[in-house]
Amino acid sequence: MIGKFESNKDLVQELTSSGARHVGNIATLITGAVAEVAREIGEFVTDAIEMNEAAAAARRDAEQQRDDERAYGEFVEAEDPVAPAGDDAAAATVFVEAEVTESVDAEPAPGDKN
Repeated sequence: MIGKFESNKDLVQELTSSGARHVGNIATLITGAVAEVAREIGEFVTDAIEMNEAAAAARRDAEQQRDDERAYGEFVEAEDPVAPAGDDAAAATVFVEAEVTESVDAEPAPGDKN
């Protein structure tokens, strides 16, 4: 038979051990939750940075396109719309933009690799 003192000691020992396990489990849960929250916040910030960079790239592309259109307009305005007379008439060149709507099956030129 065990005495009252030993019985109380065993009870305190089991309560302490059980309490430590529960506190450890709770700490593990809290640690995991904090890690998941930090990961989600990090992914959100990464998404925001990527969206900001994409918007900046789109602004740069739009500005470049406007600059190209202005330069093209200035080039066209600077050209004389009347063809030069005399010997220079053959040297006049007309540039036309064309939109290709369908592909044409043609044989490759000699030396082209397909």
